[in-house]
Amino acid sequence: MNEQAIRTIVEEVIQQLLKKDSRPNTIPMAVSARHCHLSQTDLEMLFGKGYELTKKADLSQPGQFAANETVVIVGPRGSIEKVRILGPARSLTQVEVSKTDAVKLGVNAPIRESGNIAGSAPITLVGPKGSIFKNEGLIIAQAHIHMHSDDAAHFGVENGEYVRIRTEGERPVSFEKVLIRVSPRYRLEMHIDTDEANAGLIRSGQTGILVKDGEKSVSTQPTLKEPVQPQEPEAVIFQKNLLTKRDVQACKSNSISVRKGTIVTPLARDAARELKKSIRVMD
Repeated sequence: MNEQAIRTIVEEVIQQLLKKDSRPNTIPMAVSARHCHLSQTDLEMLFGKGYELTKKADLSQPGQFAANETVVIVGPRGSIEKVRILGPARSLTQVEVSKTDAVKLGVNAPIRESGNIAGSAPITLVGPKGSIFKNEGLIIAQAHIHMHSDDAAHFGVENGEYVRIRTEGERPVSFEKVLIRVSPRYRLEMHIDTDEANAGLIRSGQTGILVKDGEKSVSTQPTLKEPVQPQEPEAVIFQKNLLTKRDVQACKSNSISVRKGTIVTPLARDAARELKKSIRVMD
């Protein structure tokens, strides 16, 4: 393969990277109020044999909807009325509340990923046709992000991974241990409960910034540091034919020398400017 062909291929790859990097590194957020998911068996116990949920509004996740139907949830200390049912019916009944709700009910609800209800708090549900007591099923939902596989590839994360989300605004907050959930059925969105939203004055539609482990969250507030005498490392002579952004970031020297003819990608030059490194072409 001649040099011109290599340059053409590299340029195509660079264009794809530029398109990818132009996408903002933000996550849309949604505030999830208390709600419940019912199995078909429990739905019929509460609303009558053969009952089917009726749709009030579609939710952001494809195929999911808020139903017109509500139930009353009852704990040892209190109850909460008009708790919305989300459809369609599921294999297991699960009730999701905030910590404030759990205190009102008088139950010790654990923080769990949706679907993981083993050993969770008990709860009584009351409907127009009956009531049921569940030995387990009441949880505080773990803050999580729904992602399509394309989104996961863009952000460089995997299903089951935990990340940090930073918000900006009147009351900036940082959410730790936010679970990534990846599926081709999902639409990109982070879900938090009402307590978490109130802590950061967050409304549905606001965005957060994804910060992976090892990355630093950039603060707009000035910080005081002890003055450090800068030391200039010796220049590094780069031997490969293609200098990429990753190469620049990995280089510990502030000066990178490349041979004449070495291809320096636009992202590499941008990284060098951001990191205040110089790239010099040797004669």
